[in-house]
Amino acid sequence: MKKIRWHFWNRRIHYWLSAICALPVLLVIITGIVLLLKKQSTWIQPKSMRGQGSVPTIHFDHILLASQGVEAASIRSWGDIDRLDVRPKKGVIKVQAKNRWEIQLDHQTGDVLQVAYRRSDLIESLHDGKFFSDTVSLWIFLPSGIILLILWITGIYMFIKTLKKRA
Repeated sequence: MKKIRWHFWNRRIHYWLSAICALPVLLVIITGIVLLLKKQSTWIQPKSMRGQGSVPTIHFDHILLASQGVEAASIRSWGDIDRLDVRPKKGVIKVQAKNRWEIQLDHQTGDVLQVAYRRSDLIESLHDGKFFSDTVSLWIFLPSGIILLILWITGIYMFIKTLKKRA
């Protein structure tokens, strides 16, 4: 019976799997680094402003009306709004338009505190592969993550084998 050469196969697996997942993993690494800096960079994510009080008092009609007054956001109806982010402790409601513009409103007066373009959601969608499609996320980025785990295991194996040879 022929002996299995684990060291040979381990290197071969490590070599080919690293080539297969190189681009998706590179994209995940770069976007991950950028996302780690999102609170330090207003270019990535607008700074959260502070409004008055700690209990929201404005109505949804007022939120929509104030948002419609911001030309850059191009909001005509609720269908143009992706989500609302209510921050009671900061006194602000963040209105995120589908075109990635963010409007921060004082949650008591309805005054517009800030209007800025929000890139963090785009970067997150690149990071998890959903920018391309849910199918790409599931069939390319997920396998790349699994392959990366296998690369880590085979790399640790090679590292330990090398240390044992030197000892």
